[in-house]
Amino acid sequence: MIRYLLRRLPSLLIVLFAASVLIFLVLRLVPGDPAHILAGGDATPDTVAAIRHQLGLDRSIPAQYVTWLGDIFTWQLGRSYIIGGQITDLVGAAFGNTLVLALAALLLAIVAAVLLATATVLWPSRWLTAFATALNTVAIAVPTFVTSVLLVLVFAVVIPVLPAGGVPPDGFIARPDIAVQYLILPAVCLSLPVFAALTRFLTEALRTELGRQYVLTARSLGIPHRQIVIRGALRNAAPAALTALGVQTGQLLGGAVLVEATFAWPGIGQLIQQGISRRDYPVVQVLLLLSVVIFVVIQLITDLVHAWLDPRIRIGGPA
Repeated sequence: MIRYLLRRLPSLLIVLFAASVLIFLVLRLVPGDPAHILAGGDATPDTVAAIRHQLGLDRSIPAQYVTWLGDIFTWQLGRSYIIGGQITDLVGAAFGNTLVLALAALLLAIVAAVLLATATVLWPSRWLTAFATALNTVAIAVPTFVTSVLLVLVFAVVIPVLPAGGVPPDGFIARPDIAVQYLILPAVCLSLPVFAALTRFLTEALRTELGRQYVLTARSLGIPHRQIVIRGALRNAAPAALTALGVQTGQLLGGAVLVEATFAWPGIGQLIQQGISRRDYPVVQVLLLLSVVIFVVIQLITDLVHAWLDPRIRIGGPA
């Protein structure tokens, strides 16, 4: 497993380096000057130039990039230009909120997908298959921003049983019963696309496994169908579903931007939106790079678990 990990590291480091360069350059191409925003509309050119010098924006692009990279490695991220406050504090608070929301959405998606996919192959009736297909189609076809608006309209306006947005006023630990109420709507909304994709992959993987020779042998030995599915097919179908889950988790982080904006959830997505609209380069750079790092780490964990489940991947054989 360690040799497999060492083989993956060079490509991951190249991806992170390329992402850091791309993020830094793209933000320099975005129209708007933070110095002008800080100085105000009536500022003189000398005042704007002084602010640009103070922020280091009058230096060459390579010099700014090297300085920023050094700050990243030493975790000395400095202060936000426009939003205000230390960037480490802003990122830490936003990351915690997004992590709670993403974990809740992932948990919902995984549990619901495993239950529905397993039920579909355990009791292969036409009605259950049609129900699962219709549910997956709706979950994939309806955009996240439409789903979020519908959920708020139904469960916060027409039937006011849940909060329309925001985070628990006393935090997530002091009052878990209140925290769950604030989590339900954004977590359900964020989990739907992941649930639909994971259900499709897992159902097809389970059907493929049920056609293999070991399943026919188990049936000939009189082993119950439920035991074959749960103890054999489900475990062997896990690697394919795990790969799909890794990809979907990355997309879930992207969808968090829209969900956080709709539900006024103060996470990474909402902070990125504020940073972009106010031309706060240092905050946006760190958040975008952090998003790439999270995605890369998720892919690495997915590959490691995949390799642990399938030894052919560890030794480089055909999967």
